Amino acid sequence: MSDIATIGVHDSVTDVFPASVFRDALADAASDVRVVSAGDDLSPCDALVTFSYEDRFLEAGLDWIHSIQAGVDRFPFDALQERGIALTNSTGIHGDVVGETGVGLMLAFARRLHVHRSHQERGEWRQPDWDDAFPLRRESACVVGLGTLGQGIATRAAALGMDVTGVKRTPLPVDGVDRVYPPERLHEALADARFVALAVPLTDDTEGMMSTAEFAAMRDDAYLINVARGPVVDQAALVDALDAGELAGAGLDVFETEPLPDDSTLWDREEVIVTPHAAGFNDEYYERVATIVRENLRRFDAGESLTNRVV
Repeated sequence: MSDIATIGVHDSVTDVFPASVFRDALADAASDVRVVSAGDDLSPCDALVTFSYEDRFLEAGLDWIHSIQAGVDRFPFDALQERGIALTNSTGIHGDVVGETGVGLMLAFARRLHVHRSHQERGEWRQPDWDDAFPLRRESACVVGLGTLGQGIATRAAALGMDVTGVKRTPLPVDGVDRVYPPERLHEALADARFVALAVPLTDDTEGMMSTAEFAAMRDDAYLINVARGPVVDQAALVDALDAGELAGAGLDVFETEPLPDDSTLWDREEVIVTPHAAGFNDEYYERVATIVRENLRRFDAGESLTNRVV
């Protein structure tokens, strides 16, 4: 590995935070940190921090690419490996905020906050029926995927007094989780949960993992929370389950197609809360990514293995 002298900050990061703010946060970490746009010459850059992927990254002579997201399914792993380009991601930085979002959606459903907000927009004073709202302390949550994000949800749900179970490839004990199931017992894990929260990465194994059979295995009064990736859920099957009354509702931060199309039926459902893939957004986002990049610059220069390395 050679030293990293010039870092490019791809302007696609502006989808999450200003590229110039991130550049300034790294100004003392390398001799040259510059914002680059689509079409700019990347050849001066030794490394690139980016949100999006472009095929031209492969031919730019980069030593290292860092994704500001944890999800890297858009990057061509084999092609990067063939060219000797290291790929790292930002996994591990969003456990708290995604955990808050996941449990926040549970709170919204339990306390009917989304319904009250809709009534406010229509200027309507409408109190809920006596049995609409319920306390979370007596409810159960099943968190599917117990990595950083899933543990963030689980610990916060447990702190509210909820009974928490989980699904994990290696079903070892996890703090705050009463029982951990292996993936082959997914239906059993879903069966008793009032809330099912998805926090798995998108892989061949997890794509479409929540579909007709899984929704049928859930309680009719259960809510689906998805802060993972859109394709983890069979969206058509979810709509069918909602139409059939097989689920009470869904809190969705991610979708098969993003942005969610204007004609999607999910927009107009009172029992569905839609958020725009924003569970990880927070005013510290750029600092958290910069911490990883800064540490990997040190490791790169020292010839050490990179943290959060994917390829």
